[in-house]
Amino acid sequence: MTSLHERPFGGTVGDAVPHESATAHVTGHALYTDDLGVRLSNLLHAWPVQAPHAHARVTRMDTSQALNVSGVVRVLTAADVPGTNDAGVKGDEPLFPTEVMYHGHPVVWVLGDSIDAARLGALAVEVEYEPLPSLISIHDAIAAESFQGAQSTLRRGDIHLGFEGAAHTFEGEFEFGGQEHFYLETNAALAYVDEAGQIFIQSSTQHPSETQEIAAHVLGLEAAQVTVQCLRMGGGFGGKEMQPHGYAAIAALGSVLTGRPVRLRLNRTQDMTMTGKRHPFHARWKVAFDESGKLRALQATLTSDGGWSLDLSEPVMARALCHIDNAYYIPHVEVHGRIARTNKTSQTAFRGFGGPQGMLVIEDILGRCAPLLGTQAHELRRLNFYQPGEATPYGQPVRHAERLEDLWAQLLVSGNFENRQREVRAFNDAHPHTKRGLAITPVKFGISFNFTAYNQAGALVHVYKDGSVLINHGGTEMGQGLHTKMIQVAATALGVPVGWVRLAPTRTDKVPNTSATAASSGADLNGGAIKNACEQIKERLSGVAAGALGVHPNDVRFEEGLVFPLGHPDKGMDFKALVHDAYHLRTQLWAAGFYRTPGLHWDRVAMHGEPFKYFAYGAAITEVEVDGFSGLYRTRRVDILQDVGDSLSPLIDLGQVEGGYVQGAGWLTLEELRWDESDGPNRGRLSTQAASTYKLPSFSEMPEVFNVALMERATESGVVYGSKAVGEPPLMLGISAREALRQAAAAFGPAGRTQELASPATPEAVFWALENARQVHGAAQPGNVVAADD
Repeated sequence: MTSLHERPFGGTVGDAVPHESATAHVTGHALYTDDLGVRLSNLLHAWPVQAPHAHARVTRMDTSQALNVSGVVRVLTAADVPGTNDAGVKGDEPLFPTEVMYHGHPVVWVLGDSIDAARLGALAVEVEYEPLPSLISIHDAIAAESFQGAQSTLRRGDIHLGFEGAAHTFEGEFEFGGQEHFYLETNAALAYVDEAGQIFIQSSTQHPSETQEIAAHVLGLEAAQVTVQCLRMGGGFGGKEMQPHGYAAIAALGSVLTGRPVRLRLNRTQDMTMTGKRHPFHARWKVAFDESGKLRALQATLTSDGGWSLDLSEPVMARALCHIDNAYYIPHVEVHGRIARTNKTSQTAFRGFGGPQGMLVIEDILGRCAPLLGTQAHELRRLNFYQPGEATPYGQPVRHAERLEDLWAQLLVSGNFENRQREVRAFNDAHPHTKRGLAITPVKFGISFNFTAYNQAGALVHVYKDGSVLINHGGTEMGQGLHTKMIQVAATALGVPVGWVRLAPTRTDKVPNTSATAASSGADLNGGAIKNACEQIKERLSGVAAGALGVHPNDVRFEEGLVFPLGHPDKGMDFKALVHDAYHLRTQLWAAGFYRTPGLHWDRVAMHGEPFKYFAYGAAITEVEVDGFSGLYRTRRVDILQDVGDSLSPLIDLGQVEGGYVQGAGWLTLEELRWDESDGPNRGRLSTQAASTYKLPSFSEMPEVFNVALMERATESGVVYGSKAVGEPPLMLGISAREALRQAAAAFGPAGRTQELASPATPEAVFWALENARQVHGAAQPGNVVAADD
């Protein structure tokens, strides 16, 4: 067996290969969950009855009129549930509620022969409600002390000592919004019952094993009686980690009760009004610096808007607390985290999983405080970087801290930062109504689930008699290229061309008890399991080859479809011929692989331990130009350097970095979720429930120059083939776009003052920020950062 990170000569990992489904994607041949229903006869379609109140009690329900609608077959209610009427893992998400908790909450589901029949049937269902008081904004919830779940605290050092004698102390508040996942494929499920009574569910889910578990307990069955398959997803971004379970359970329940296959696919408006988002946050903070500008102390309270139920809000908050330091050493820390309960959709996982929210707080603090300290923001950031030997506030040593410094220095040079700073200053001096901003920000993101048990994976690898290979693993494909990487890992481990390896869809009866494809851990975990399975097979084949080649098994090499003695590729034999011979010698040619991430421990109550296998580093430079009359802006140039270890698949990783940055910049500059906070009949309704009202990044928002590079010579030991995760870390690079907009807005006013900027920094928000900068004449404005000791 080789070490986990060691790469054999001639392996396909590291090759820039296209996405394994790229051709199918662009030609329309790739199948998704909703494409599979047409293959089934007597298919039923599900449609929800959504409540028109943010908070209400169901006082009367009459479904009889729906059954009179042509094509309606059944109406599903709580009385039909044979098991547990709950779609969550915390017991706080009734599948059929008697108390409506958010505007659009589905109370019953109608099954019809067609979508139109189900929709018209839903309109015929009579429901009466008793409206109840509702909390819509995070401020309402804080004022009402409406909180849910655990309230965690991250501590290090002595916060009072940190503030005593500090040269500079500042305090302030910061609030920033959530984000809609807006995956191309909305939530979908398809279920049917086979002749043995087994329930088979096709689901667009990032967590098939948990979808299986939830569907089973709703149906009152054991997990072995339910099989869940995920062929692929048209995007997930965390939004399909928890949210698909209830929809799969509805489809399965309908199929069990009617004996017919049931299809459930939300349209875009339904998906946006019924599913969770990225958590909005409110932060109140106080920070201290010494005379040189080094951080001494940080005291803060973070409040997330969890919506109506817990979902994943507790681990999201835990990760936010664990990333509030980002790349900076802070000796004294006391940060409290709490989860507000509001009458909105249950907010859930989103790419970064709380990490972006935690990082944004410290980056906003540094961006606001740098002018007050008489320094440039990028210099203040660099001054406070972690150094080798230092540890995070939760006690984890920052491994390879020097890599962040190296990466930062490389990007400053490749991005021509100093010369461009001079060019920006010259441009701003010459243009009173248009200003440019230039900013660089770092990322230090911990990789692993902060629920230790999830850091495990399984795989099943088959080598057939003809030498072809089939792999199954527990990870799901949502467009991120995980399957492509896993094919490359298997081909490398077995020493065969990638064309000899085929990958089967993810399903729970092949690899059980899998973790969600989330936390950027898909390649680390499943790659480790596949490599383990392949090496079991290769060890058996080495024994057969050793006899044929007359060498010790340890001296047998597998490369590019050939098997040969060490140092003598000319004396080799074909891999397929070896497999043929091994079969006739009754050699086991398949294996179940397993991997568990070593060295992790975490006390979630004390908020202390080593929850992450390693940190992924990165940095981005963004340059923007802002119009002073409208607040409209354009991104002129972006330069990124990302540490992905030794890339498993560079073409995939470059795409992930580009997409992550754009999604992060979208969250911080464009995408604004708005709920109706009035006392009118639409209170609690999501106002931005379509692409027409919710602004997504598009081609027009792409930077004119977009330079992305992967850090070289960056092997990460202890991870499959020396790679690092790339799914989530690049999203936080988008913070540099917001900081560049801050710089541009500040340029409309005098130097040496703090510049506040709302988040998301929409053109409207940028306009009011630059307008404030124009009007400032040295006096602190209401809500500005203030020196606590003034």
